Amino acid sequence: MSLITRVGRVMVPVASQDAAIAFYREKLGFELVADVPFGEGDRWVEVAPPGGGAALALVPSREQYPAGRSTGIALESRDARAAHADLKAKGVDVDTALMGGDGTVPLLFFFRDRDANTLMVVEQP
Repeated sequence: MSLITRVGRVMVPVASQDAAIAFYREKLGFELVADVPFGEGDRWVEVAPPGGGAALALVPSREQYPAGRSTGIALESRDARAAHADLKAKGVDVDTALMGGDGTVPLLFFFRDRDANTLMVVEQP
């Protein structure tokens, strides 16, 4: 039996934590779950979908951990088409086409946050 019980948070590098907080709250509807001083002059910032799940830790971009990359993060939605249309209407950089939805691969699409970090939305019933 594993002593690890769940994925708690995933770190996403950002140029500005305040701008990233605004993006994830305003565009994705996430909640700010942590914003506390950390280390010497840094902040530990986390946002999460309403109702829980793994949080995204919005960490300052550094040379060894740059922003603007594929995060490997897959967010879930009950309606990928509606999520795609909503994000596009809010000015989020979303891929034009949705993929999958053919019965073998769920409907999905990619989008980028304000730091060009790529995330995916996957339809889950």
